[in-house]
Amino acid sequence: MTKLKVTVFPKAGVLDPQGKAIERALGNLGFAGVGEVRVGKVMVVEVNEADPARAKALGEEMARRLLANTVIESFTVEAA
Repeated sequence: MTKLKVTVFPKAGVLDPQGKAIERALGNLGFAGVGEVRVGKVMVVEVNEADPARAKALGEEMARRLLANTVIESFTVEAA
């Protein structure tokens, strides 16, 4: 078994309203110097594959087909 960490974020240039709301709220709470905030999601997926390279390939296929909207999101997959 291999655990994979799949991280998904909006692509550069794609509007991130949740990130903007957090950015403003941090400023309102007195956190000076906060730059751009981007909000994404992290999923941990356990796959029945011992070979890390094959497990990562499975995770990338899962991300392309379901976990990420590849039109507006990018993703990374790493063995956890």
